[in-house]
Amino acid sequence: MAKNCHNDYKMKFSVDEEFPDLSLHNNHMAKVLTKDIYAKLRGKSTPSGFTVDDVIQTGVDNPGHPFIMTVGCVAGDEESYEVFKELLDPVISDRHGGYKPTDKHKTDLNFENLKVSEDSPAAYWLTNAVVMCPWLLLPQGGDDLDPNYVLSSRVRTGRSIKGFTLPPHNSRGERRAIEKLSIEALSSLDGEFKGKYYPLEGMTDAEQEQLIADHFLFDKPVSPLLTCAGMARDWPDGRGIWHNDNKTFLVWVNEEDHLRVISMQKGGNMKEVFRRFCVGLQKIEEIFKKHNHGFMWNEHLGYILTCPSNLGTGLRGGVHVKLPKLSTHAKFEEILTRLRLQKRGTGGVDTASVGGVFDISNADRLGSSEVYQVQLVVDGVKLMVEMEKKLEKGESIDDMIPAQK
Repeated sequence: MAKNCHNDYKMKFSVDEEFPDLSLHNNHMAKVLTKDIYAKLRGKSTPSGFTVDDVIQTGVDNPGHPFIMTVGCVAGDEESYEVFKELLDPVISDRHGGYKPTDKHKTDLNFENLKVSEDSPAAYWLTNAVVMCPWLLLPQGGDDLDPNYVLSSRVRTGRSIKGFTLPPHNSRGERRAIEKLSIEALSSLDGEFKGKYYPLEGMTDAEQEQLIADHFLFDKPVSPLLTCAGMARDWPDGRGIWHNDNKTFLVWVNEEDHLRVISMQKGGNMKEVFRRFCVGLQKIEEIFKKHNHGFMWNEHLGYILTCPSNLGTGLRGGVHVKLPKLSTHAKFEEILTRLRLQKRGTGGVDTASVGGVFDISNADRLGSSEVYQVQLVVDGVKLMVEMEKKLEKGESIDDMIPAQK
């Protein structure tokens, strides 16, 4: 176990003296953490020196969130999930629908598997919906979402590079080394992935204005969930944005995770967006492996990321879709829940819909594959667009309400 002098100093105080007051808290960490668990873990640290107090700090500082149940903890390195498993395993189970320590995650980045098959969500609905929907009978690979309703499509995920600590914990030199390695990897991409890196530090006004216009720029975190986790330290040192020449494939470096990879385009061709996402990710990882730095992954947790909420695929596949009628229907929230989807405003988690346009995406991350999660979005959005069309005609959608996934 790593030597952590600061942690040793805290050990001269009793558990009662050090245990945080969580009486007003509403997050997954606060639900799980007891004095017994804290007593078992407070003397431990990972090989890089991350402690249980580091893990829980953001959840102690932020009692709750007005719209969502937050996680309340972060990992500082890959080893955090093992060293502090007595806390993190129950948090993961609570956040990911009962996912057990013995469960194994499924990874599938073969974009050609995005279609209707016997075990796909759409096929499930065909046999379980109250009334069969003939338009679902044709194989749908996600390339035909109605562009009159689906304005844009996007798939994103995070990746952590093996051999480095995570953003809540890494040093300036480590962060700069991650940026250097990322620039080398991304600059070697060619074909449709050929692009340019823009460091946040020293960015010209013209570059900044263009990135803002393209909706690519990420700024210094202002959310206390991130700042209290230590992710804004030394800003903007070691951070940057890379995108391909076509502006359809984007990588953020050293934001909440080492890498945030995004594939996107206008319209409803989710199949093409997902193809680019899968191919680009695999190309990037091959390059990192050549530098002896693959991505953090294990068969239990899938891809390892900073926040336990993003374990597994780390994937959020979403579309901006116009649903002015359906969004005011009494069963809209129930429909989303049954389809295992979630909604946000087009400006993010805390924003409202504008003109009935919502960002609809998969609710799950851990326990099912990338293909399955994107399939849920494709089939679910397709169903909701058909519901919207019926409501426009003044018809009932009661016979289209799907069974619970």
